[in-house]
Amino acid sequence: MVKILKNIRVVELGTYITGPAAAMHLADLGADVIKVERPGTGDPFRAFKGGLYSPHYQTYNRNKRSIALDTKDAADLDTLYQLIATADVFIQNFRPGVAEKLGVGEDDLRKINPKLIYCAISGFGQSGPSRDRPAFDTVAQAAAGYLRLLTPPSNPRVIGPAIADAVTGQYAATAILAALLERSTTGTGRRIDISMLEAMTHFNLDSFTHYYSEGEIMGPLSRPVVSQSYTFVCSDGKWVAIHMSSPTKFWEGFLEATGKPELATDPRFADRLDRIKHQDDLIEIFTPIFKSKSRDEWCAKLLALEVPHSPAYDSNEALEDPQALHLQLAVKTVHPEMGESTTVRPPYSFDGEADLNVTPPPTLDQHGAEVRAELMARKAR
Repeated sequence: MVKILKNIRVVELGTYITGPAAAMHLADLGADVIKVERPGTGDPFRAFKGGLYSPHYQTYNRNKRSIALDTKDAADLDTLYQLIATADVFIQNFRPGVAEKLGVGEDDLRKINPKLIYCAISGFGQSGPSRDRPAFDTVAQAAAGYLRLLTPPSNPRVIGPAIADAVTGQYAATAILAALLERSTTGTGRRIDISMLEAMTHFNLDSFTHYYSEGEIMGPLSRPVVSQSYTFVCSDGKWVAIHMSSPTKFWEGFLEATGKPELATDPRFADRLDRIKHQDDLIEIFTPIFKSKSRDEWCAKLLALEVPHSPAYDSNEALEDPQALHLQLAVKTVHPEMGESTTVRPPYSFDGEADLNVTPPPTLDQHGAEVRAELMARKAR
């Protein structure tokens, strides 16, 4: 596939998820992303499972090159500044004020490269009463009113993946692409500030819209009830997910598939609003029914009647689904030191061609000598 951003260089001083995720999205589009890491330890995410190549680190650092630089060392800081002179984009996700202490604040770098797009990712923003609060994924989800939409009504606990981290990285990448597009006509760089709080508040837009337009405070069951979404356990212990939405034909097909046509005349379920009101009754009725057959049997019945559904896969199954195999979602990479690994390709295709060539995440300072040699060659020209 054509690398759309092949002429764009990104310098990333990112740790954990938000900064690395933003840079990864650009790398997936072909940008030359150079990840600058602390000598010896690198991105703290490297060591989450011991060693310096944890799955946490691997997730957000493919398609990048790594160089180890200590910004407190004058020679290393000079190397970083040489990199900045060649860069189009700089990404950091330090707490406000830290980048300036390291010599990589916007003013420092813009003196070197006036056209630089400078992206600063924070937890709560660059100013305000919460500016200096530490922020991680759960904190940002909670502050944005999103965590309560995921927390089980009984036995409350944090569940699900690091949504706020990943979403913030994606929003940051979108803003960077917009700034690159503008710079192509104006020649002017931009400073981009984005916080996890702002990103998750925007991601949670539906909840706020309901509150401000209807006075409704949404909870974890609000959307599933309205959309008529269900999960049922089947006889083999596997799950199936169903989302009937509003068209009556899906409800009718569901009743036919499950052998319960008499429910069509039950006054509790006469129309969509009645079914929303009595969803608990429906769950009570259909839970034992779904336990009577295997997941594959139920999926075959639901598919035949065009009921929107899917097996509720675990990660060991999802990429083996026939459609996932057809789309070649899982791709293998081979690292010269770390060996073969599997990842998920970028989700888009350009001119009908998906990008199946993914470079494995780098080991710490894997490209240090290579990047330094490029800078020396540039200086010699």
